Amino acid sequence: MHREMLLGKIHRAKVTHCELHYEGSCAIDLDLMEASGIIEFQRIDIYVIDNGERFTTYAIKGERGSGMISLNGAAARRAQKGDLVIIAAYGSLSDEEVQDFKPKLVFVDENNRKQEERGFIPTQMM
Repeated sequence: MHREMLLGKIHRAKVTHCELHYEGSCAIDLDLMEASGIIEFQRIDIYVIDNGERFTTYAIKGERGSGMISLNGAAARRAQKGDLVIIAAYGSLSDEEVQDFKPKLVFVDENNRKQEERGFIPTQMM
Protein backbone atom coordinates (compact mmCIF):
# COMPACT_ATOMS: atom_id res chain seq x y z
CA MET A 1 0.00 0.00 0.00
CA HIS A 2 1.10 3.56 -0.69
CA ARG A 3 0.10 6.66 1.24
CA GLU A 4 0.09 10.31 0.18
CA MET A 5 2.36 12.09 2.64
CA LEU A 6 3.59 15.63 3.19
CA LEU A 7 7.15 15.72 1.82
CA GLY A 8 8.01 19.36 2.40
CA LYS A 9 6.44 22.66 3.38
CA ILE A 10 7.32 26.34 3.36
CA HIS A 11 5.32 27.92 6.18
CA ARG A 12 3.90 31.48 6.20
CA ALA A 13 5.84 32.84 3.22
CA LYS A 14 4.85 36.24 1.85
CA VAL A 15 3.73 36.55 -1.79
CA THR A 16 6.21 38.93 -3.46
CA HIS A 17 4.85 38.95 -7.03
CA CYS A 18 1.64 38.17 -8.92
CA GLU A 19 2.16 37.79 -12.67
CA LEU A 20 -1.21 37.18 -14.35
CA HIS A 21 0.08 37.11 -17.94
CA TYR A 22 2.70 34.43 -17.41
CA GLU A 23 2.67 30.66 -17.70
CA GLY A 24 0.91 29.24 -14.63
CA SER A 25 3.22 28.23 -11.84
CA CYS A 26 4.77 29.45 -8.60
CA ALA A 27 8.34 30.75 -8.67
CA ILE A 28 10.05 30.05 -5.36
CA ASP A 29 13.44 31.27 -4.14
CA LEU A 30 15.81 28.39 -4.91
CA ASP A 31 17.16 28.45 -1.34
CA LEU A 32 13.65 27.76 -0.03
CA MET A 33 13.04 25.05 -2.63
CA GLU A 34 16.21 23.22 -1.65
CA ALA A 35 15.53 23.55 2.09
CA SER A 36 11.99 22.15 1.70
CA GLY A 37 12.93 19.45 -0.80
CA ILE A 38 10.62 20.90 -3.46
CA ILE A 39 12.00 20.48 -6.99
CA GLU A 40 11.26 22.33 -10.21
CA PHE A 41 8.02 21.28 -11.92
CA GLN A 42 6.83 19.37 -8.85
CA ARG A 43 3.14 19.65 -8.05
CA ILE A 44 2.50 21.88 -5.04
CA ASP A 45 -0.54 22.95 -3.10
CA ILE A 46 -0.80 26.54 -1.93
CA TYR A 47 -2.92 27.58 1.04
CA VAL A 48 -3.53 31.33 1.30
CA ILE A 49 -3.73 32.24 4.96
CA ASP A 50 -5.27 35.67 4.30
CA ASN A 51 -8.35 34.52 2.37
CA GLY A 52 -8.65 30.74 2.83
CA GLU A 53 -8.02 29.92 -0.86
CA ARG A 54 -6.44 26.54 -1.63
CA PHE A 55 -5.15 25.61 -5.07
CA THR A 56 -2.70 23.42 -6.92
CA THR A 57 0.04 24.47 -9.33
CA TYR A 58 3.70 23.55 -9.85
CA ALA A 59 7.00 24.99 -8.66
CA ILE A 60 9.59 26.74 -10.78
CA LYS A 61 12.96 28.10 -9.71
CA GLY A 62 13.10 31.66 -8.46
CA GLU A 63 16.28 33.65 -8.00
CA ARG A 64 18.42 32.25 -5.19
CA GLY A 65 18.43 34.46 -2.09
CA SER A 66 15.70 36.75 -3.44
CA GLY A 67 12.91 35.65 -1.10
CA MET A 68 10.70 35.37 -4.19
CA ILE A 69 7.28 33.76 -4.01
CA SER A 70 5.63 34.62 -7.34
CA LEU A 71 2.15 33.40 -8.23
CA ASN A 72 1.88 33.20 -12.01
CA GLY A 73 -0.98 32.78 -14.47
CA ALA A 74 -4.35 31.87 -12.97
CA ALA A 75 -2.73 31.50 -9.53
CA ALA A 76 -2.16 35.27 -9.55
CA ARG A 77 -5.94 35.70 -9.12
CA ARG A 78 -5.99 33.61 -5.93
CA ALA A 79 -3.81 35.82 -3.73
CA GLN A 80 -2.34 39.30 -3.61
CA LYS A 81 1.16 40.59 -3.14
CA GLY A 82 1.81 40.61 0.60
CA ASP A 83 -0.52 37.69 1.42
CA LEU A 84 0.86 34.89 3.57
CA VAL A 85 0.86 31.39 2.11
CA ILE A 86 1.77 27.85 3.00
CA ILE A 87 3.36 25.89 0.16
CA ALA A 88 3.13 22.11 0.53
CA ALA A 89 4.44 19.25 -1.58
CA TYR A 90 3.11 15.72 -1.21
CA GLY A 91 4.25 12.37 -2.50
CA SER A 92 3.43 8.70 -2.41
CA LEU A 93 5.38 6.57 0.04
CA SER A 94 5.17 2.88 0.76
CA ASP A 95 4.18 1.70 4.23
CA GLU A 96 7.82 0.74 4.73
CA GLU A 97 9.11 4.20 3.74
CA VAL A 98 6.56 5.93 6.00
CA GLN A 99 8.01 4.30 9.13
CA ASP A 100 11.12 6.50 9.30
CA PHE A 101 10.07 9.40 7.09
CA LYS A 102 10.09 13.01 8.32
CA PRO A 103 8.92 15.87 6.07
CA LYS A 104 11.11 18.96 5.61
CA LEU A 105 9.44 21.96 7.23
CA VAL A 106 10.82 25.41 6.47
CA PHE A 107 9.83 28.46 8.48
CA VAL A 108 10.58 31.92 7.10
CA ASP A 109 10.82 35.46 8.45
CA GLU A 110 8.96 38.51 7.10
CA ASN A 111 11.41 38.68 4.15
CA ASN A 112 11.02 35.01 3.20
CA ARG A 113 14.44 34.19 4.56
CA LYS A 114 14.79 30.76 6.10
CA GLN A 115 14.51 30.99 9.89
CA GLU A 116 14.80 27.34 10.65
CA GLU A 117 14.57 24.02 8.93
CA ARG A 118 13.33 21.07 10.89
CA GLY A 119 11.65 17.74 10.54
CA PHE A 120 8.11 17.20 11.69
CA ILE A 121 7.58 17.54 15.42
CA PRO A 122 4.27 15.95 16.42
CA THR A 123 2.19 17.72 19.03
CA GLN A 124 0.58 15.73 21.77
CA MET A 125 -3.17 15.89 22.00
CA MET A 126 -4.61 16.52 25.42
